[in-house]
Amino acid sequence: MTQTVFTPATLPKNDNINRYAYSVAVDNHILIRKGKMIAYYGNLRFERLGSTVLDILVSNAFNSPLSINDFICVAGQGQLIIGDLGNDISGYDLDNANLTIRATHLLGFQPTLLCQESVVPGFLTLLGTGRMLASSNGPVHFVEPPCFADEQALLGWADCPCPAFRYDHNYIRGYASAVGSFTGFTLSGEEKQVDFSGKGTVLVQSSEAQLAGQGGLLSSLLAQLSGLEKDELSTLASMATGLAGKRR
Repeated sequence: MTQTVFTPATLPKNDNINRYAYSVAVDNHILIRKGKMIAYYGNLRFERLGSTVLDILVSNAFNSPLSINDFICVAGQGQLIIGDLGNDISGYDLDNANLTIRATHLLGFQPTLLCQESVVPGFLTLLGTGRMLASSNGPVHFVEPPCFADEQALLGWADCPCPAFRYDHNYIRGYASAVGSFTGFTLSGEEKQVDFSGKGTVLVQSSEAQLAGQGGLLSSLLAQLSGLEKDELSTLASMATGLAGKRR
């Protein structure tokens, strides 16, 4: 079996090595998610965000306090190889544009882009001109609005108006689904879809499952709790207690 052995000269520049690994030509700075570096060539330094040297860079490129501790700055010159637990990796070039991506899928971006929190919980919006990297569970497909997307399969959207949620109330049945319809805490795309209208592009991954290596169903459910208000969490807890009592 013939194997490809890479050197700094033969590694692709700012492109995929294969579906699961991406080679970044670092010349100055790039921001990447912690734990995604798998190898590198050259003189690179890995510095946490918020350090004195990087304050100006961070203030210009990062406006998401909820996610700032998930990223580090790679400084210097060299070839950086990024992987994400065997998930697919894709690069996206923005030209004075905006792209909103599921936060846990964002792997890196150039500091020429501004990263800020989306009004949709669990997503980040990148603005400006530059390259960003994102992972997905399977290949990514691009869909033109108007369209509906399964909430779990949705990866992001570019140059679109903010989406809305659409509920199929004829499908929602039982106590657990009633909790979902009241709080937004759902399990199925048949119960709740994301509604896109206007011009732009919708990005969907090839699976409704979360990324490989991110735990099970409980992790997926807990990730949705950040979008609930205090009274909604209290209502959810009360309804769950009631359900547990009925099953005894």
